Amino acid sequence: MQPYKADPSSQISAALDGIKALVVSLDGVLNNGVLTHDGEGREMPAIFARDLVAIREALRLGMKVAVIAGRSAGAYRTLLEATGPVDLFLDGEARLEAYEAFKSRHGLQDEECACIADDIDDLELLKLAGLPITPINGAEYLRNRVAYISVFEGGRGCVREIVEMILDHQNRWEYNEKKNNG
Repeated sequence: MQPYKADPSSQISAALDGIKALVVSLDGVLNNGVLTHDGEGREMPAIFARDLVAIREALRLGMKVAVIAGRSAGAYRTLLEATGPVDLFLDGEARLEAYEAFKSRHGLQDEECACIADDIDDLELLKLAGLPITPINGAEYLRNRVAYISVFEGGRGCVREIVEMILDHQNRWEYNEKKNNG
């Protein structure tokens, strides 16, 4: 997506129409980017509950979801597997290879994928995705290279906002008060 070629809101709206999948960077998007370890050096995973609920709803409504970590982050596996059939790339796979494997597994095209990422090591993913997004606290360098900047921080509701935005735009988010009241 080239956000500078057209009215940004109409371009985002057009992109939202075709989104079938969400690709989420683990560190800085699904978690807050702080890596916490216990006294024995084991990672202590933490994910905002509302983001997990949104992922569960997205999966329930047929959206495909991938979580990609650019490092070994197996401590998150049990937590994310409990959410539903999320494609997990938590063993330090190369981001682009993980993304291509995800698309291939589900027969997806780039324009059908929204990608939320927060730092320069995710830049290649963002360039490919049909709807590139960064949290409000994403790296400054990404701000002019994405189509949308979430109003929420990574690890604090960014994923929830994007899932709701996609599903609401597609008239599949059943929790919209305006639609349900009138």
